[in-house]
Amino acid sequence: MKLKSIALCLAILAIHLPANVFADAGGKAYTDTKSVSPDFALQGEYRGTAKTEDGDMDFGGQVIALGKNRFQIVGHYGGLPGEGWKRGDKQNSVEAKSVDGKIVADIGEAKIEIADGEIAVFVDGNQIGTLKKLQRESPTLGAKPPANATVLFDGTSADQFEKGELVEGNLLGSTNCFTKQKFGDHKLHIEFRTPFMPNARGQGRGNSGVYMQGRYELQVLDSFGLDGKNNECGGIYKIAKPIVNMCLPPLSWQTYDIDFTAARYDDDGKKIKNARVSIKHNGAMIHNDLELPNSTPGFHGEGPEPDSLFLQHHGNPVAFRNIWIVEK
Repeated sequence: MKLKSIALCLAILAIHLPANVFADAGGKAYTDTKSVSPDFALQGEYRGTAKTEDGDMDFGGQVIALGKNRFQIVGHYGGLPGEGWKRGDKQNSVEAKSVDGKIVADIGEAKIEIADGEIAVFVDGNQIGTLKKLQRESPTLGAKPPANATVLFDGTSADQFEKGELVEGNLLGSTNCFTKQKFGDHKLHIEFRTPFMPNARGQGRGNSGVYMQGRYELQVLDSFGLDGKNNECGGIYKIAKPIVNMCLPPLSWQTYDIDFTAARYDDDGKKIKNARVSIKHNGAMIHNDLELPNSTPGFHGEGPEPDSLFLQHHGNPVAFRNIWIVEK
């Protein structure tokens, strides 16, 4: 009875939510910016400079919504990830709450105020820097397929995929769908969007996966502002973390550009060379000629034959678009 009651409550909630908001174990999952909670206006990336003992320094700020007016604020010395800050560089992190659309918090030796699209930085009551909110965009967003490409999804039909479903009219849903065509060595361009789920955490926040050749999972997750682990956005699940976490805020369209070389097998079916991959996330290299020693869980194991592109469903409304592949 208890499980049935919970299911009934979720079903009733889903009926009363707008079409772009989904009932989820982590709360609401928003799929566009028109109906988001007020926290969304403060969340995002900020870029600017501040005075230091060594002169003016570039800084990047990432503000992550945690629901109910709570936020995680990450300050990057040298700029935003991929724009000056790299893994291992200095950063500070603090949790704070917003009051009347404004965040005030102590981060490191400084005090910050976030409102109206700016982070103001103060030391000893004196403003020493300003970071302005921006919306970064991948340089390959909207990339057109070359003449020799196979277009897998252009927004008009999901027919190239088994179990493929259109969502929101012209997007491909993350429905455990896989291409009817199978591939060996290839280059892949794919664009994805994670939902805004401020009350969710970890693997329950915008989870999906792009499985290269149906065997090796490139993680999709809202891991904006996090460390960038192998089970977070850009990670090869259980194999390698990204060189840098290039995940943009939720509801941003993001890109993966993948150069994949399949494993090699001898005539007896014995593997003699591991698969390798280079991947750019939002234009930045996150895996450079990475060796893939084994397949990852979730779809197919390794083998000598070509296999499909697989897009994993993990309970969250992740969407894809502009998918094309060039066989090498």
